[in-house]
Amino acid sequence: MKLRDSRQVKTPDLMIIPMIDIMFFLLVFFMISTMYMVDLKTIPVKLPTAANSSVDTRTTFSVSIKKDGSIWLGDKQTDARSLAMQALMEQKANPNFAIVIRADKDADYGEVIAVLDLLRGAGINRFGLATDVGAGK
Repeated sequence: MKLRDSRQVKTPDLMIIPMIDIMFFLLVFFMISTMYMVDLKTIPVKLPTAANSSVDTRTTFSVSIKKDGSIWLGDKQTDARSLAMQALMEQKANPNFAIVIRADKDADYGEVIAVLDLLRGAGINRFGLATDVGAGK
């Protein structure tokens, strides 16, 4: 039986650079993947800016009113009557129901008020108006 010579035993090298590369890759991967986990089903509109606005992420309904007067619930176009019916059904199921209205800054003010009035007539009491955060212009 042949025994190893203690002079020929080589200590293993610890390569830390590839480990750092893998950890950096995992960090970037998880950062990018969490950005896509946020469910943003909204229509792009130009929101007015306000200096004293706050962010609320507990919104149930996000209603967008575009410049041409079209009404969108999430990412689907709808009309005001069916929007009021859907909101009323949701309010019955969820006592903390709230609607955020995202109206284009160039949209007709009368159309926004008409949608608010219709929802208020359907019994919806909790509203929010979306703005961009910034200096009021």
